[in-house]
Amino acid sequence: MYKQAVLAGTFFAALAVILGAFGAHALKQVLTPDLLQTFETGVKYQFYHSFALLATGIIYSFIPVKQIRLASAFFIIGICLFSGSLYALALLKMNGMVGLGGLGILTPIGGVFFILGWVVLMMGLISKK
Repeated sequence: MYKQAVLAGTFFAALAVILGAFGAHALKQVLTPDLLQTFETGVKYQFYHSFALLATGIIYSFIPVKQIRLASAFFIIGICLFSGSLYALALLKMNGMVGLGGLGILTPIGGVFFILGWVVLMMGLISKK
């Protein structure tokens, strides 16, 4: 087992539950429907990739190749950039700020890291003889 990936997966999953509840209860009253949808998209992708981290941690027990560890790192970076930027965007707009400005590029960069994580995971699985 790749313990760091499993720990990160459980941490990000727990955080997604907290943020999802926060969005559904506290933010529902103050965000527009579009901003609430943006926040929920961040939570959804955080959850998906929390499970991906759990899977990579377990897969590493059977296929201990560097690509599996790299995929885990890409998923963590993707969660921080993609979901984190969506949370920040929703909360900044809620407070009357225009948005992330030039930092808005973090969302698609985070998406690229998610894609890289899946591709590198696949490469690791294929590399096993």
